[in-house]
Amino acid sequence: MSIIIHRVRLGYDNCYLIRGDGIVMIDGGGPGQSAAFGKALRKLAIDPRDVKLIVITHGHWDHVGSAKAVKEITGAPIAMHQSEKGWLEGALKPLPPGVTPWGRVFAGIMALFLPLVHVPPASVDVVLGDEAVPLSSYGVPGKVLHTPGHSPGSVSVLLDTGEAFVGDLAMAGFPLRFRPGLPILAEDMKKVKESWGLLLDAGAETVYPAHGNPFPSEVMRRAISL
Repeated sequence: MSIIIHRVRLGYDNCYLIRGDGIVMIDGGGPGQSAAFGKALRKLAIDPRDVKLIVITHGHWDHVGSAKAVKEITGAPIAMHQSEKGWLEGALKPLPPGVTPWGRVFAGIMALFLPLVHVPPASVDVVLGDEAVPLSSYGVPGKVLHTPGHSPGSVSVLLDTGEAFVGDLAMAGFPLRFRPGLPILAEDMKKVKESWGLLLDAGAETVYPAHGNPFPSEVMRRAISL
């Protein structure tokens, strides 16, 4: 099966449409991005009904802000880890702590404007646990893996061909990082590194972060060995 990967910018985030026999979407972008999403579908000549699943890598506002709108446009179910299901359904806006000097400054800046951010609540249809979940029934050769660390319920999508869609388990773009590497915001850096060990052992070859451009997984192998 041939796979096509489309990167769709929705607010501050890269979201991804993975196109096989069906389409799986990764993340829901920031708030107020329904028009941008519709425009992207038209540009790519994608019928919204071809999107079979929306996988939310984690429940922070910039990843779920338009999840409700994307679900309404496509009719696709939302999949999210059980430990963060309540964040989206309750429109909560937890903020991860900074784990680097710049991360702490950045978290402080985010805390100032977070009260102005509105996240529409949405129901989670597919509740993910800690076990791997295959995506073959949605037309994509790959699986969802629980990869905590940035947040308790962070998940990644790993395709059989080695592409890993990791949310904020890695960061690569300004103003977060100048070069690809570990996140500057995280609940538990020990778990971040353990999750990277899992992904690398499972065959991750190319990393697709929510912030920044794709990069080789060898970057993360070096980062967790330091």
